[in-house]
Amino acid sequence: MLEWIEDRTGIAAAVRPLLLHRVPPDTGWWYVLGSATAVAFIIQVVTGVALATVYVPSADNAYQSLSFITHDAPFGALLRGVHYFGASAMILLVGLHALRVFLFGSFKYPREINWLTGVLLLGLTVTMGFTGQLLRWDQNAVWSVVVGAEQAGRAPFVGRLLAHLVLAGKTVGAATLTRFFALHVFVVPGLIFAVLGLHLFLVIRNGISEPPVAGQPVDPSTYRERYHRQLERRGRPFWPDVAWRDVAFGVLVVAAVVTLAAVFGPPAIGKPPDPTIVNANPRPDWYFLWYFAVLALLPHGSERYVMVFGPLAAGLALMALPFLFGRGERSPRRRPWAVAAVVLVVLGVGTLWIAGLQARWSPDFSAGPLPAEIVGASSGPVARGAKLFAAKACVDCHRIAGHGGRRGPDLSDVADRLTRDQMTIRIANGGTNMPAFAGILTKDELEDVVAFLRTRKGAESGDQVR
Repeated sequence: MLEWIEDRTGIAAAVRPLLLHRVPPDTGWWYVLGSATAVAFIIQVVTGVALATVYVPSADNAYQSLSFITHDAPFGALLRGVHYFGASAMILLVGLHALRVFLFGSFKYPREINWLTGVLLLGLTVTMGFTGQLLRWDQNAVWSVVVGAEQAGRAPFVGRLLAHLVLAGKTVGAATLTRFFALHVFVVPGLIFAVLGLHLFLVIRNGISEPPVAGQPVDPSTYRERYHRQLERRGRPFWPDVAWRDVAFGVLVVAAVVTLAAVFGPPAIGKPPDPTIVNANPRPDWYFLWYFAVLALLPHGSERYVMVFGPLAAGLALMALPFLFGRGERSPRRRPWAVAAVVLVVLGVGTLWIAGLQARWSPDFSAGPLPAEIVGASSGPVARGAKLFAAKACVDCHRIAGHGGRRGPDLSDVADRLTRDQMTIRIANGGTNMPAFAGILTKDELEDVVAFLRTRKGAESGDQVR
Protein backbone atom coordinates (compact mmCIF):
# COMPACT_ATOMS: atom_id res chain seq x y z
CA MET A 1 0.00 0.00 0.00
CA LEU A 2 2.83 2.39 0.86
CA GLU A 3 4.49 1.68 -2.47
CA TRP A 4 1.19 2.39 -4.25
CA ILE A 5 0.80 5.73 -2.41
CA GLU A 6 4.41 6.69 -3.09
CA ASP A 7 4.08 5.85 -6.78
CA ARG A 8 1.06 8.16 -7.07
CA THR A 9 2.18 11.00 -4.80
CA GLY A 10 5.97 10.96 -4.42
CA ILE A 11 5.65 12.18 -0.83
CA ALA A 12 8.61 10.19 0.50
CA ALA A 13 10.82 11.32 -2.38
CA ALA A 14 9.95 14.94 -1.59
CA VAL A 15 10.34 14.66 2.19
CA ARG A 16 13.47 12.50 2.29
CA PRO A 17 15.90 15.28 1.23
CA LEU A 18 14.40 17.56 3.89
CA LEU A 19 14.86 14.98 6.64
CA LEU A 20 18.35 13.98 5.53
CA HIS A 21 19.72 17.48 4.90
CA ARG A 22 23.02 17.93 6.64
CA VAL A 23 23.41 20.26 9.60
CA PRO A 24 26.57 21.64 11.23
CA PRO A 25 28.20 19.63 14.01
CA ASP A 26 27.82 20.45 17.71
CA THR A 27 24.26 21.78 17.40
CA GLY A 28 23.03 21.07 20.93
CA TRP A 29 19.93 21.69 22.99
CA TRP A 30 19.95 25.43 22.29
CA TYR A 31 18.74 24.64 18.78
CA VAL A 32 15.48 22.93 19.82
CA LEU A 33 13.63 26.13 20.74
CA GLY A 34 12.40 26.81 17.19
CA SER A 35 10.85 23.38 16.68
CA ALA A 36 9.41 23.51 20.22
CA THR A 37 7.64 26.77 19.31
CA ALA A 38 6.14 25.01 16.28
CA VAL A 39 4.94 22.19 18.57
CA ALA A 40 3.26 24.75 20.86
CA PHE A 41 1.57 26.28 17.80
CA ILE A 42 0.24 22.86 16.78
CA ILE A 43 -1.17 22.47 20.30
CA GLN A 44 -2.96 25.79 19.84
CA VAL A 45 -4.40 24.77 16.48
CA VAL A 46 -5.69 21.40 17.70
CA THR A 47 -7.20 22.69 20.95
CA GLY A 48 -8.50 25.85 19.25
CA VAL A 49 -10.40 23.84 16.65
CA ALA A 50 -11.91 21.70 19.40
CA LEU A 51 -12.97 24.75 21.44
CA ALA A 52 -14.42 26.47 18.36
CA THR A 53 -16.86 23.58 17.86
CA VAL A 54 -18.64 24.58 21.08
CA TYR A 55 -17.81 28.26 21.59
CA VAL A 56 -20.46 30.71 20.38
CA PRO A 57 -18.88 33.99 19.19
CA SER A 58 -21.80 36.27 19.96
CA ALA A 59 -22.13 38.93 22.63
CA ASP A 60 -25.27 37.27 24.03
CA ASN A 61 -23.92 33.72 24.24
CA ALA A 62 -20.09 33.86 24.39
CA TYR A 63 -19.90 34.08 28.19
CA GLN A 64 -22.43 31.29 28.71
CA SER A 65 -20.79 29.02 26.12
CA LEU A 66 -17.38 29.46 27.71
CA SER A 67 -18.90 28.75 31.12
CA PHE A 68 -20.47 25.59 29.67
CA ILE A 69 -17.11 24.48 28.25
CA THR A 70 -15.43 25.06 31.60
CA HIS A 71 -17.98 23.52 33.93
CA ASP A 72 -20.19 21.12 31.96
CA ALA A 73 -18.56 19.91 28.73
CA PRO A 74 -16.58 16.64 29.03
CA PHE A 75 -12.88 17.50 29.39
CA GLY A 76 -13.79 21.13 28.67
CA ALA A 77 -11.79 22.55 31.56
CA LEU A 78 -8.75 20.48 30.59
CA LEU A 79 -9.07 21.59 26.98
CA ARG A 80 -9.22 25.27 27.97
CA GLY A 81 -6.27 24.76 30.28
CA VAL A 82 -4.18 23.14 27.55
CA HIS A 83 -5.07 25.97 25.17
CA TYR A 84 -4.12 28.60 27.76
CA PHE A 85 -0.83 27.02 28.84
CA GLY A 86 -0.07 26.21 25.19
CA ALA A 87 -0.34 29.93 24.42
CA SER A 88 1.95 30.69 27.35
CA ALA A 89 4.46 28.10 26.12
CA MET A 90 4.35 29.45 22.57
CA ILE A 91 5.04 33.04 23.64
CA LEU A 92 7.76 31.97 26.08
CA LEU A 93 9.46 29.70 23.55
CA VAL A 94 9.33 32.17 20.65
CA GLY A 95 10.88 34.80 22.94
CA LEU A 96 13.66 32.45 24.05
CA HIS A 97 14.24 31.39 20.45
CA ALA A 98 14.60 35.04 19.38
CA LEU A 99 17.08 35.69 22.21
CA ARG A 100 19.11 32.61 21.24
CA VAL A 101 19.25 33.62 17.58
CA PHE A 102 20.30 37.14 18.55
CA LEU A 103 22.90 35.99 21.06
CA PHE A 104 24.44 33.49 18.61
CA GLY A 105 24.49 36.05 15.80
CA SER A 106 22.36 33.79 13.61
CA PHE A 107 20.66 36.83 12.07
CA LYS A 108 23.80 37.73 10.13
CA TYR A 109 24.49 36.96 6.46
CA PRO A 110 22.97 35.01 4.73
CA ARG A 111 20.06 34.65 7.15
CA GLU A 112 18.74 38.21 7.23
CA ILE A 113 15.33 37.22 5.85
CA ASN A 114 15.20 34.28 8.26
CA TRP A 115 15.40 36.87 11.04
CA LEU A 116 12.78 39.13 9.46
CA THR A 117 10.28 36.28 9.13
CA GLY A 118 11.06 35.33 12.73
CA VAL A 119 10.24 38.88 13.85
CA LEU A 120 6.94 38.62 11.97
CA LEU A 121 6.20 35.32 13.72
CA LEU A 122 6.96 36.95 17.08
CA GLY A 123 4.51 39.76 16.32
CA LEU A 124 1.85 37.34 15.10
CA THR A 125 2.25 35.22 18.24
CA VAL A 126 1.72 38.27 20.44
CA THR A 127 -1.32 39.19 18.33
CA MET A 128 -2.71 35.68 18.87
CA GLY A 129 -2.42 36.16 22.63
CA PHE A 130 -4.09 39.57 22.53
CA THR A 131 -7.02 38.55 20.34
CA GLY A 132 -7.59 35.36 22.32
CA GLN A 133 -8.00 37.19 25.61
CA LEU A 134 -11.19 38.96 24.44
CA LEU A 135 -12.89 35.65 23.64
CA ARG A 136 -13.38 35.05 27.36
CA TRP A 137 -15.84 37.95 27.12
CA ASP A 138 -15.63 38.88 30.78
CA GLN A 139 -15.06 42.27 32.38
CA ASN A 140 -11.28 41.95 32.38
CA ALA A 141 -11.11 40.85 28.74
CA VAL A 142 -13.39 43.62 27.45
CA TRP A 143 -11.46 46.37 29.18
CA SER A 144 -8.17 44.90 27.96
CA VAL A 145 -9.38 45.51 24.43
CA VAL A 146 -10.45 49.02 25.37
CA VAL A 147 -6.88 49.68 26.53
CA GLY A 148 -5.58 48.27 23.24
CA ALA A 149 -7.96 50.48 21.27
CA GLU A 150 -6.91 53.49 23.31
CA GLN A 151 -3.28 52.72 22.50
CA ALA A 152 -4.08 52.46 18.79
CA GLY A 153 -6.18 55.61 18.95
CA ARG A 154 -3.22 57.71 20.07
CA ALA A 155 -1.29 57.11 16.87
CA PRO A 156 -0.77 60.33 14.89
CA PHE A 157 -3.11 60.98 11.94
CA VAL A 158 -4.53 57.44 11.71
CA GLY A 159 -5.28 56.85 15.40
CA ARG A 160 -9.05 57.19 15.12
CA LEU A 161 -9.12 54.84 12.14
CA LEU A 162 -6.98 52.24 13.96
CA ALA A 163 -9.16 52.39 17.07
CA HIS A 164 -12.25 51.93 14.89
CA LEU A 165 -10.63 48.89 13.25
CA VAL A 166 -9.76 47.36 16.62
CA LEU A 167 -13.26 47.84 18.08
CA ALA A 168 -15.15 47.29 14.79
CA GLY A 169 -17.05 50.45 15.68
CA LYS A 170 -16.99 53.23 18.23
CA THR A 171 -17.43 51.01 21.29
CA VAL A 172 -16.87 47.40 22.32
CA GLY A 173 -19.80 45.27 21.24
CA ALA A 174 -20.94 42.24 19.31
CA ALA A 175 -19.03 43.33 16.20
CA THR A 176 -15.82 43.55 18.26
CA LEU A 177 -16.17 39.98 19.47
CA THR A 178 -16.93 38.71 15.95
CA ARG A 179 -13.91 40.50 14.52
CA PHE A 180 -11.56 39.21 17.21
CA PHE A 181 -12.91 35.68 16.77
CA ALA A 182 -12.23 35.84 13.04
CA LEU A 183 -8.74 37.23 13.62
CA HIS A 184 -7.90 34.70 16.33
CA VAL A 185 -9.28 31.63 14.59
CA PHE A 186 -8.75 32.31 10.88
CA VAL A 187 -6.62 35.32 9.94
CA VAL A 188 -3.70 35.21 12.38
CA PRO A 189 -3.24 31.39 12.31
CA GLY A 190 -3.35 31.51 8.50
CA LEU A 191 -0.65 34.18 8.46
CA ILE A 192 1.42 32.15 10.93
CA PHE A 193 1.18 29.07 8.70
CA ALA A 194 2.28 31.11 5.67
CA VAL A 195 5.18 32.90 7.38
CA LEU A 196 6.24 29.72 9.19
CA GLY A 197 6.37 27.88 5.86
CA LEU A 198 8.60 30.61 4.42
CA HIS A 199 10.72 30.57 7.58
CA LEU A 200 11.30 26.80 7.37
CA PHE A 201 12.04 27.03 3.65
CA LEU A 202 14.71 29.62 4.37
CA VAL A 203 16.17 27.44 7.12
CA ILE A 204 16.60 24.63 4.58
CA ARG A 205 17.74 27.03 1.86
CA ASN A 206 20.40 28.83 3.91
CA GLY A 207 21.15 26.02 6.36
CA ILE A 208 21.06 25.98 10.13
CA SER A 209 23.58 28.43 11.55
CA GLU A 210 26.60 26.70 13.02
CA PRO A 211 27.51 27.31 16.68
CA PRO A 212 29.49 30.56 16.82
CA VAL A 213 33.25 30.39 17.26
CA ALA A 214 35.30 33.34 18.47
CA GLY A 215 37.67 34.58 15.81
CA GLN A 216 35.56 33.38 12.87
CA PRO A 217 33.73 36.53 11.69
CA VAL A 218 31.07 36.43 8.99
CA ASP A 219 32.44 37.60 5.64
CA PRO A 220 29.76 37.52 2.88
CA SER A 221 32.41 36.92 0.22
CA THR A 222 33.64 33.66 1.79
CA TYR A 223 30.95 32.52 4.23
CA ARG A 224 28.93 30.20 1.98
CA GLU A 225 31.98 28.37 0.70
CA ARG A 226 33.32 27.87 4.23
CA TYR A 227 29.90 26.78 5.52
CA HIS A 228 29.35 24.13 2.79
CA ARG A 229 32.90 22.86 3.18
CA GLN A 230 32.21 22.34 6.89
CA LEU A 231 28.99 20.46 6.12
CA GLU A 232 30.81 18.14 3.69
CA ARG A 233 33.53 17.34 6.23
CA ARG A 234 31.68 17.17 9.53
CA GLY A 235 27.97 17.67 8.85
CA ARG A 236 25.40 15.16 10.09
CA PRO A 237 21.97 14.24 8.69
CA PHE A 238 19.13 15.98 10.48
CA TRP A 239 17.24 12.69 10.82
CA PRO A 240 17.87 10.92 13.08
CA ASP A 241 21.21 12.26 14.37
CA VAL A 242 19.89 15.70 15.34
CA ALA A 243 16.09 15.42 15.19
CA TRP A 244 15.90 13.24 18.30
CA ARG A 245 16.54 16.30 20.46
CA ASP A 246 13.70 18.18 18.79
CA VAL A 247 11.37 15.21 19.26
CA ALA A 248 12.36 14.71 22.90
CA PHE A 249 11.96 18.38 23.77
CA GLY A 250 8.68 18.60 21.85
CA VAL A 251 7.30 15.68 23.85
CA LEU A 252 8.46 17.43 27.04
CA VAL A 253 6.64 20.62 26.01
CA VAL A 254 3.39 18.71 25.37
CA ALA A 255 3.71 16.86 28.69
CA ALA A 256 4.40 20.08 30.59
CA VAL A 257 1.43 21.88 29.03
CA VAL A 258 -0.98 19.02 29.74
CA THR A 259 0.33 18.63 33.30
CA LEU A 260 -0.06 22.34 34.07
CA ALA A 261 -3.57 22.29 32.62
CA ALA A 262 -4.53 19.26 34.72
CA VAL A 263 -3.05 20.66 37.95
CA PHE A 264 -3.97 24.36 37.73
CA GLY A 265 -6.88 24.30 35.29
CA PRO A 266 -7.92 27.03 32.85
CA PRO A 267 -7.85 30.77 33.66
CA ALA A 268 -10.81 31.86 35.74
CA ILE A 269 -13.72 33.52 33.99
CA GLY A 270 -14.39 36.91 35.55
CA LYS A 271 -17.61 38.82 35.85
CA PRO A 272 -19.70 39.33 32.72
CA PRO A 273 -18.94 42.60 30.92
CA ASP A 274 -20.71 45.54 32.54
CA PRO A 275 -20.76 48.80 30.53
CA THR A 276 -21.75 50.76 33.65
CA ILE A 277 -18.27 50.23 35.10
CA VAL A 278 -16.53 53.01 33.22
CA ASN A 279 -13.18 53.20 34.98
CA ALA A 280 -11.84 49.67 35.04
CA ASN A 281 -8.12 48.96 34.82
CA PRO A 282 -7.78 45.39 33.58
CA ARG A 283 -4.98 43.01 34.40
CA PRO A 284 -3.87 41.19 31.24
CA ASP A 285 -2.49 37.67 30.94
CA TRP A 286 0.97 37.17 32.41
CA TYR A 287 2.86 37.59 29.14
CA PHE A 288 1.48 41.15 28.75
CA LEU A 289 1.82 42.04 32.41
CA TRP A 290 5.24 43.69 32.05
CA TYR A 291 3.92 46.08 29.38
CA PHE A 292 0.92 46.76 31.61
CA ALA A 293 3.37 47.82 34.32
CA VAL A 294 5.22 50.10 31.88
CA LEU A 295 2.02 51.97 31.02
CA ALA A 296 0.95 52.19 34.66
CA LEU A 297 4.31 53.53 35.91
CA LEU A 298 4.87 56.12 33.18
CA PRO A 299 4.90 59.80 34.22
CA HIS A 300 1.60 61.50 33.56
CA GLY A 301 1.43 62.93 30.07
CA SER A 302 4.01 60.63 28.50
CA GLU A 303 1.71 57.66 27.94
CA ARG A 304 0.61 58.57 24.42
CA TYR A 305 4.19 58.87 23.19
CA VAL A 306 5.30 55.57 24.69
CA MET A 307 2.12 53.79 23.56
CA VAL A 308 2.63 54.85 19.97
CA PHE A 309 6.38 55.12 19.50
CA GLY A 310 7.53 52.42 21.95
CA PRO A 311 6.28 49.35 20.03
CA LEU A 312 7.05 51.07 16.72
CA ALA A 313 10.65 51.76 17.73
CA ALA A 314 11.11 48.21 19.05
CA GLY A 315 9.77 46.70 15.83
CA LEU A 316 11.93 48.91 13.60
CA ALA A 317 15.02 48.14 15.69
CA LEU A 318 14.46 44.40 15.33
CA MET A 319 13.88 44.75 11.59
CA ALA A 320 17.00 46.88 11.12
CA LEU A 321 19.28 44.61 13.13
CA PRO A 322 20.50 42.27 10.33
CA PHE A 323 21.16 45.20 8.03
CA LEU A 324 23.16 47.16 10.59
CA PHE A 325 25.11 44.21 12.02
CA GLY A 326 24.93 41.62 9.24
CA ARG A 327 28.61 40.74 9.24
CA GLY A 328 31.47 40.36 11.71
CA GLU A 329 31.80 38.30 14.87
CA ARG A 330 29.02 35.95 15.93
CA SER A 331 30.46 34.64 19.17
CA PRO A 332 28.96 36.19 22.35
CA ARG A 333 32.52 36.34 23.69
CA ARG A 334 33.38 38.93 21.06
CA ARG A 335 30.02 40.75 21.25
CA PRO A 336 29.71 42.08 24.81
CA TRP A 337 27.09 44.62 23.70
CA ALA A 338 24.84 41.75 22.56
CA VAL A 339 25.23 39.95 25.90
CA ALA A 340 24.51 43.19 27.76
CA ALA A 341 21.40 43.81 25.63
CA VAL A 342 20.04 40.33 26.41
CA VAL A 343 20.72 40.72 30.12
CA LEU A 344 19.06 44.14 30.19
CA VAL A 345 15.99 42.86 28.34
CA VAL A 346 15.59 39.84 30.61
CA LEU A 347 16.13 41.82 33.81
CA GLY A 348 13.92 44.69 32.64
CA VAL A 349 11.00 42.52 31.56
CA GLY A 350 11.34 40.35 34.67
CA THR A 351 11.39 43.34 37.01
CA LEU A 352 8.41 44.97 35.31
CA TRP A 353 6.55 41.66 35.33
CA ILE A 354 7.03 41.34 39.10
CA ALA A 355 5.95 44.97 39.53
CA GLY A 356 2.81 44.29 37.51
CA LEU A 357 2.10 41.14 39.49
CA GLN A 358 2.43 42.85 42.87
CA ALA A 359 0.98 46.22 41.89
CA ARG A 360 -1.57 47.64 44.27
CA TRP A 361 -2.67 50.07 41.58
CA SER A 362 -4.37 47.20 39.76
CA PRO A 363 -7.91 46.19 40.72
CA ASP A 364 -8.49 42.68 42.04
CA PHE A 365 -10.99 41.25 39.57
CA SER A 366 -11.23 38.00 41.52
CA ALA A 367 -12.29 39.63 44.79
CA GLY A 368 -15.92 38.49 44.58
CA PRO A 369 -18.76 39.42 46.96
CA LEU A 370 -17.99 40.28 50.57
CA PRO A 371 -18.38 37.33 52.97
CA ALA A 372 -21.46 37.34 55.21
CA GLU A 373 -19.36 37.75 58.36
CA ILE A 374 -17.92 40.99 56.98
CA VAL A 375 -21.29 42.37 55.85
CA GLY A 376 -22.93 41.61 59.19
CA ALA A 377 -26.50 41.72 57.85
CA SER A 378 -28.60 39.42 55.70
CA SER A 379 -31.36 41.85 54.74
CA GLY A 380 -32.21 45.52 54.68
CA PRO A 381 -30.23 48.51 53.32
CA VAL A 382 -26.88 47.27 54.66
CA ALA A 383 -27.18 43.90 52.91
CA ARG A 384 -28.39 45.51 49.70
CA GLY A 385 -25.57 48.05 49.84
CA ALA A 386 -22.97 45.31 50.33
CA LYS A 387 -24.37 43.47 47.33
CA LEU A 388 -24.15 46.62 45.20
CA PHE A 389 -20.63 47.26 46.50
CA ALA A 390 -19.60 43.96 44.87
CA ALA A 391 -21.87 44.13 41.81
CA LYS A 392 -20.58 47.57 40.77
CA ALA A 393 -16.95 46.39 41.22
CA CYS A 394 -16.23 48.73 44.15
CA VAL A 395 -14.72 45.75 45.96
CA ASP A 396 -12.22 45.33 43.11
CA CYS A 397 -10.50 48.58 44.13
CA HIS A 398 -11.39 49.03 47.82
CA ARG A 399 -10.45 46.73 50.68
CA ILE A 400 -12.79 46.03 53.57
CA ALA A 401 -11.65 43.90 56.53
CA GLY A 402 -8.89 42.32 54.43
CA HIS A 403 -11.14 41.52 51.46
CA GLY A 404 -10.93 43.29 48.09
CA GLY A 405 -8.47 45.28 45.99
CA ARG A 406 -5.89 47.85 46.99
CA ARG A 407 -6.10 50.41 44.18
CA GLY A 408 -8.34 52.74 46.19
CA PRO A 409 -8.36 53.64 49.89
CA ASP A 410 -9.09 50.96 52.48
CA LEU A 411 -12.71 51.43 53.58
CA SER A 412 -12.62 49.21 56.66
CA ASP A 413 -13.08 52.27 58.90
CA VAL A 414 -14.43 54.80 56.40
CA ALA A 415 -17.30 55.76 58.73
CA ASP A 416 -14.73 57.13 61.18
CA ARG A 417 -13.37 59.46 58.48
CA LEU A 418 -16.37 60.58 56.44
CA THR A 419 -19.89 61.67 57.28
CA ARG A 420 -22.97 60.38 55.48
CA ASP A 421 -23.12 63.50 53.28
CA GLN A 422 -19.42 63.30 52.44
CA MET A 423 -19.79 59.65 51.40
CA THR A 424 -22.78 60.50 49.21
CA ILE A 425 -20.96 63.35 47.47
CA ARG A 426 -17.79 61.28 46.95
CA ILE A 427 -19.66 58.33 45.43
CA ALA A 428 -21.90 60.49 43.24
CA ASN A 429 -19.16 62.77 41.89
CA GLY A 430 -16.22 60.35 41.77
CA GLY A 431 -12.58 61.33 42.12
CA THR A 432 -9.21 61.25 40.40
CA ASN A 433 -9.23 57.51 39.64
CA MET A 434 -12.83 56.80 40.58
CA PRO A 435 -15.82 57.10 38.22
CA ALA A 436 -18.86 59.19 39.11
CA PHE A 437 -21.72 56.89 40.08
CA ALA A 438 -24.45 59.53 39.92
CA GLY A 439 -25.55 58.23 36.53
CA ILE A 440 -24.97 54.58 37.42
CA LEU A 441 -26.74 54.19 40.78
CA THR A 442 -30.33 55.17 41.47
CA LYS A 443 -31.07 57.33 44.49
CA ASP A 444 -32.21 54.31 46.52
CA GLU A 445 -29.14 52.29 45.49
CA LEU A 446 -26.84 55.15 46.49
CA GLU A 447 -28.52 55.34 49.88
CA ASP A 448 -28.08 51.57 50.35
CA VAL A 449 -24.35 51.74 49.55
CA VAL A 450 -23.90 54.63 51.98
CA ALA A 451 -25.85 52.70 54.62
CA PHE A 452 -23.46 49.79 54.21
CA LEU A 453 -20.38 52.03 54.38
CA ARG A 454 -21.74 53.70 57.52
CA THR A 455 -21.26 50.37 59.30
CA ARG A 456 -17.55 50.36 58.50
CA LYS A 457 -16.02 51.62 61.72
CA GLY A 458 -12.75 50.92 63.48
CA ALA A 459 -12.42 48.63 66.44
CA GLU A 460 -12.01 51.61 68.80
CA SER A 461 -15.49 52.83 67.86
CA GLY A 462 -16.88 49.70 69.47
CA ASP A 463 -19.59 49.07 66.89
CA GLN A 464 -17.72 47.61 63.90
CA VAL A 465 -20.00 45.07 62.29
CA ARG A 466 -18.21 41.72 62.01
